[in-house]
Amino acid sequence: MTVDERAFGALIEESNDLHSDSMQTTRTALAELVETGRESGITPEQDTEAGAERRALLARGIGGGKALAAAGVGGALLALMARPAFADQSADVQMLQTATSIEILAVATYDAALHLSFAGSLPKVVQTFATTTKQQHTDHQAAFAAATTALGGKAQTMPDPVLLDVVNKAKPKLTGPVPLVELAITLEMGAAETYVAFVTTLSDKNARNTTASIMGVEAQHVAVLNAVKALVGAGHPELIALPPALDKLPAAAGSVGFPDAFYPYDMARAADEGAVK
Repeated sequence: MTVDERAFGALIEESNDLHSDSMQTTRTALAELVETGRESGITPEQDTEAGAERRALLARGIGGGKALAAAGVGGALLALMARPAFADQSADVQMLQTATSIEILAVATYDAALHLSFAGSLPKVVQTFATTTKQQHTDHQAAFAAATTALGGKAQTMPDPVLLDVVNKAKPKLTGPVPLVELAITLEMGAAETYVAFVTTLSDKNARNTTASIMGVEAQHVAVLNAVKALVGAGHPELIALPPALDKLPAAAGSVGFPDAFYPYDMARAADEGAVK
C-alpha cells in the first residue's frame, strides 16, 4: 500500500486546523457554562415539559415522524427523544454523558487499531492520521465531560455499551486496512449523526455550542475516511492527494466523501444510551 505522504499530511493539517477552531469555540462555551451554571433555575419538571415541546415540534417538522419510522443502528431521532429522562438528571446531561461515552469508545478503538498486527506496515503518515484523530477524540471526550459536570451531572467514564458490542463483533474481521476504515466510518458516522440530533434537542445554549463545534470535526473524519476507503478499496491509495489529480480520479470521487445532502439520523444514538445509570 502506497500513499502520497505529503498530500495526506495536508489532510492531517487541515483536520488539526478545524479541530483547533472547534476547541476554541468549545472552550468559550464551557467557560460560559461554568460561569452561569443553572442560574435559569429550570426544574426537572420544566426540563421534561420542554423536552415534550421539542419532540412535538420535531414531529411536526418531519411529517409526524414518518420519515424516521424505521430504526437503524441507533434508532430514529424521534425514538431518541421519546425516551424519558432519569428522575435525577436532565435530558441535557444524559445527552452529554452519551456523547462522552461515544468519544471514550472512539479513543479506545483508535488506540487498539494502532496496535493491530498489520498496523506497523501501514505508511507512517496513515499511523499519524490515526494518532491525531485519537487525540482529537480525547479532547472531545474531555469537553463533553466538562459540559456534563458544569450542568451538575456526573461525567461518564465508560464506553457506549451498544457501540462497544459493534466494535467487539468487528474485531475478528480487522485483517486489513479496508475493514478497519469501515469500522472507523461506522463510529465516526454514528458520532456525527448523534451530535446533529443532539444539537436540535439540547436546551442549554452552551451545551449546543459545544456539541455543534465538535460535530463538524466528526463530519470531516467521515468525509476523509469515505474517500480513503473508496481509493484504497479501488487499489489507488496514491490518489489520496491535495490537490487531487482530477484526470485520474473516478467519477464518484466528487461525492463519495459526502453521500448525503443532509445528515441522516438513522445511526444517532438514543439520548440515554450512554448515560450514567
